[in-house]
Amino acid sequence: MTAEVQPVARPPFDAELRAGLAVVGGMFPPTITPDLIDFMRVSYAAPPIEDLLLAKGIVCTDDVVVAPDGHEVAVSVLRPKDAPGERPGVVYAHSGGLMFGDRFSGIDLVLDWVSDFGAVLVTVEYRLAPEHPHPYPFDDMYAALEAAASRAGDWGLRRDRLVVAGASAGGGLAAGLALAARDRNGPVLRGQVLDYPMLDDRGSTASTHQFDGIGVWDRVSNETGWTALLGDARGTEAVSEYAAPARARDLSGLPPAFIDVGAAEIFRDEAIAYADGIWRAGGDAELHVWSGAFHACDIFAAHTSVGRAMIRARNDWVERIIAD
Repeated sequence: MTAEVQPVARPPFDAELRAGLAVVGGMFPPTITPDLIDFMRVSYAAPPIEDLLLAKGIVCTDDVVVAPDGHEVAVSVLRPKDAPGERPGVVYAHSGGLMFGDRFSGIDLVLDWVSDFGAVLVTVEYRLAPEHPHPYPFDDMYAALEAAASRAGDWGLRRDRLVVAGASAGGGLAAGLALAARDRNGPVLRGQVLDYPMLDDRGSTASTHQFDGIGVWDRVSNETGWTALLGDARGTEAVSEYAAPARARDLSGLPPAFIDVGAAEIFRDEAIAYADGIWRAGGDAELHVWSGAFHACDIFAAHTSVGRAMIRARNDWVERIIAD
């Protein structure tokens, strides 16, 4: 006799967002396996942004920074066209599950920080897994952060107003940068923006198991991403906290954090736990859990009520944290 399979109870998607999921699925399947990495590298590649930058009055300068192994990492420095002098700076890590995406993927949302708040954005072409497992993506990002401090004058940045930011996998990288900057007496950070961050390779939370084959970035996708980055070390005690910041046992001494996440996505519980860990350690975190939101809905459905509210809350925090 076969046991009856019970449906998994999960928070519902917001009605407006649910309507958009069918459109998203054509570009970003809910379940990503290793055989889909090549497809995703084409599907998730950023479109040309020259017209967007022109419309927003943003100037883009390309540069390189050098990773510890000598690899030259491409970065783009984006600044307001008519804003001379040193400006608050943001080092940004793109989304893409550590396996795909480029330094302009999903950047539309953070360009507001440049056009509206006068910040300078440094976006980084970090190397991707599985060809480049940990620590390469992290090392590339940290090299960019160090360069943002050491070359602040060249890039027009204020060393006292440096922020790290990222979305999804990029959010995990940004959290790792904040940990490493603290541990290594590195650049002093004004804040960290962790949008629905990918923090925990262990896949043990309730929310991880609530989303299989549904939404954006399900449990199998998450296993694919972490395995690409960590190989056989995934889920073991050998994993570095700079790769998976949820592994960190000490969350004290970190810069203020902005963390947002959907209630209807797999990263919900690890994001909440990370904010709670910062609070328990005496730190400052602003946490937003958006009812009915699927993963990265602000990127895929920025026009919706929930998407707009997410963007507005994040921008308000960034404007406050970089202000004098």
